[in-house]
Amino acid sequence: MKTLHRLAPVAALGAAALMLASCGSRPDAATGSGDASSAGGAKFKACMVLDTGGVDDRSFNQSSYDGFKAANKANPDIEIGYVASNSDADYVPNLTTEVGNKCDSIVAVGGLMSDAVKEVAEQNKDQKFAEIDSSPVADNVYGFEYNTAEGGFLGGYLAAGMTKTGTVGTWGGLNIPPVTIYMDGFWEGVQYYNQQKGKSVKVIGWDEKNPSAGTFSNSFVDQAAGRSITETMAAQGADIVMPVAGQSGLGAGAAAEAAGGSLNLIWVDTDGCVSAEQYCKYFISSVTKNLTDAVNDYITKSASGSVPTGAYVGNLKNDGTGLAPFNQWDAQVPADLKSELDTVKKGIIDGSIEITSPNAIKAS
Repeated sequence: MKTLHRLAPVAALGAAALMLASCGSRPDAATGSGDASSAGGAKFKACMVLDTGGVDDRSFNQSSYDGFKAANKANPDIEIGYVASNSDADYVPNLTTEVGNKCDSIVAVGGLMSDAVKEVAEQNKDQKFAEIDSSPVADNVYGFEYNTAEGGFLGGYLAAGMTKTGTVGTWGGLNIPPVTIYMDGFWEGVQYYNQQKGKSVKVIGWDEKNPSAGTFSNSFVDQAAGRSITETMAAQGADIVMPVAGQSGLGAGAAAEAAGGSLNLIWVDTDGCVSAEQYCKYFISSVTKNLTDAVNDYITKSASGSVPTGAYVGNLKNDGTGLAPFNQWDAQVPADLKSELDTVKKGIIDGSIEITSPNAIKAS
């Protein structure tokens, strides 16, 4: 995947006070930054710089930090902590602060930080960094990349198989590759279903062949925008929608709840029935990005002295992406559709089903 270049600050976020906290320090209720673990003489200090949305965003920030918590639980000698970002203006100061805090490894969450990570990493060549949703941008940076077009393909096939109206939708937070790769996969999965079944299920909000016409909330935190977009799609006939927008996607949950059963969802990044359990009854499934296990593995290995280099690429084959359980929908998803999804998954893995997304990431 090409390195992501910093975009203009998201309009909905506005200017906010910089949240700076010592990595591994005791949580500060006033700022929300930091987390304490192993306060007495930790042997390895793992620090995380979050993107906007906070550590409890029900999405990529939370999933990434859960990897830190899992590593600390298995090895209390790993001290963990985070610092939150309120806008892209915070990235360089936050990363620089964590370098000054003498962290053994600094994990940056989100491809929007690539320019900032590159800048700070090149100024501190002895410091170990890692970045979520980015290829390595410097020799001392480890990359976490996810070919979520594969998981999204399954989500699109599932939506096409479950729709009653013949129309489904997807929308994103920002028009950036880590978002649109999900939408590409979803769109492709619907097209494949149509080809296989002789159907004409329509996708609104995204067309891989016409990305400039995509629908975006321009925020990962604006739930009102997320609800409005989802309700508009429902008015256009969509009865299943997949938001790819962090906390903004919770607005889709509110829209589904207000619709009283006529609108349902597919969540992303995490199992929605775990991370947004209040809307579980509306989640047919979720297209997952296994950030937790990958971050846990990276920190655990780094703490043991075997610091990973290069990049990790999550895909269907290594369970880096996929479909979450159907949870409350398990009895409603037909057995033959479940079987077809298994067959499609195998086809993607063995290459007999081609992913055409321009954002697709090849395993290294």
